[in-house]
Amino acid sequence: MLRLLRGSSPTVRWAVCLVAALLLSLVMQSTALAQDGIKPEGAKPAEANIDLGTMLLHILKSVGCFWCVLIPASLMLLGMVVWLLLDLRGSAAIPAGFVDDFTDTVNKRKFKEAFDMAKEDNSYLGRVLTAGMGRLQYGLEDAREAAANTLDAIKGSKDRWNNYIAVIGTLGPLLGLVGTVFGMIKAFLALGETNSKEGLTAGISEALCVTLIGVVIAVPAIALNTFFRNRITKITMDVGHVADDLLTQMYHNSKKAGPTPSTPAAPNPPQAR
Repeated sequence: MLRLLRGSSPTVRWAVCLVAALLLSLVMQSTALAQDGIKPEGAKPAEANIDLGTMLLHILKSVGCFWCVLIPASLMLLGMVVWLLLDLRGSAAIPAGFVDDFTDTVNKRKFKEAFDMAKEDNSYLGRVLTAGMGRLQYGLEDAREAAANTLDAIKGSKDRWNNYIAVIGTLGPLLGLVGTVFGMIKAFLALGETNSKEGLTAGISEALCVTLIGVVIAVPAIALNTFFRNRITKITMDVGHVADDLLTQMYHNSKKAGPTPSTPAAPNPPQAR
């Protein structure tokens, strides 16, 4: 948890600190009421076991209107995670067998077929090679620059999707903080009107439930954001290295002189004497 907080934004760290401070104040207030001897109406013994299903049902009810924001955020997070997992596969970046087939085609000096092979392939490597091969006639450096620009564009599009996961990870604790403040206001209003612990504990419970759901959404989002950021960096580096090797190989093969077929000379017919 501490590692996740170190890698998160300052907003997330401040939100977590505020939530912790508010929860501590709520616990201290409830402890003071307990010491004053205020007994809640219909309170259960402290050692009573609470069923898990009952607790989940209580959480569902306590979150209330905050589900209107938390459910869409959860669905968006799930959808982006599934999409990035499928899109950042190794086969989607560098297809199996593509490098060997492309190298064999280039070694046979079939450059047009090699270009068509890269153009028809929709993988990261195919798109980068297509951009580089289109500029190969102007020199190897121009081809490398075009390939690097295409690779940067691909990386930027994946980073934008990953940034949405980071936004959800940032908003999770903030939504929990809003729920905590809302629950505190409700708890202290109930305490001021009835002067009983029942209203206070109900407000604290609602505040903790919203905070719990916000943290449950934020923690996986922060961890997945770090995972996908490292994954994007690794895949783009691998694609860049492979594309550079293939472009260099194609450039040097194109500079080699092609084979000049030689036709054997026909023997002179024998002259009659």
